[in-house]
Amino acid sequence: MKITDKLSENILDKLSVDFLRNQVLKNAYGNNDTVIAGMDPRILLVWYLFFGLVPWFVNDSNFLIGCFLLVTITTLLAQVAGLVLFLFVLGVFSQTGYLLIVTLLFGGDTSAIAPLLVLTLKVATVSLASVTVFSGMDPDKLANGLMWYGCPERLSFSISYAYRILPILMEEFQNILLSYRLRGNPPEHEHLWGKIKYLIYQINVIIHAFYPLMLNTAKRSRTTVEVLEIKGYRYAAVNQEAKKMKLSSLHVENNDLLFLSFSFLWTAVSVLISTWI
Repeated sequence: MKITDKLSENILDKLSVDFLRNQVLKNAYGNNDTVIAGMDPRILLVWYLFFGLVPWFVNDSNFLIGCFLLVTITTLLAQVAGLVLFLFVLGVFSQTGYLLIVTLLFGGDTSAIAPLLVLTLKVATVSLASVTVFSGMDPDKLANGLMWYGCPERLSFSISYAYRILPILMEEFQNILLSYRLRGNPPEHEHLWGKIKYLIYQINVIIHAFYPLMLNTAKRSRTTVEVLEIKGYRYAAVNQEAKKMKLSSLHVENNDLLFLSFSFLWTAVSVLISTWI
């Protein structure tokens, strides 16, 4: 019982709001010293377009395995937060793993493994490519890269602003939860049934905290809009000189070309292997 209690306490500690907020901050702003973060965002976006679209139109398992191994290496280079990797594994299983279970339960045989493996490789490759690009770059660099390719300035700003407001939302959410806990009377959670009741209590508190969170966020958004207007946001969004100054930090370096060359060579070898086998 002591081992079970210690395990449950460790799990609850890992699922705290502080832990989630730290993981979000690490994923958005804690990877500035990685190889992926130092690359030009325009190169990464072109790389992502290939590995985010091509796998959907290819059914060769050897080629997909090669692409999957490449994006796995890039994900490790990006030093993605553990929470994101956990959600990735959970998402891949929820999208494809349950299909195998359902197929076997309703009269299918092992012949369904091959097509499901191809589908799993496609989903995993595209997901890891997304994780590499959007977790390994600073929000401002990502917004600048999108703006350089002609995306509307408001769209690129919205992406950057969404990254920045996430920690604020989580901090506000934590404050609301603490206020509910101060006014509430949680059930005892020493035994198994008490832990179940305590989990239900936590879910109810989270549901009730949703509306105050949206209301407080709406209040803060007005202050954000006023600050942007004071700094001349509308003028900078349409002025070409301001846009040119904002994008002047983008430079293609040798590391970017080396990264593209390595990816191209890896993909070419994967194509050759798939034609030989």
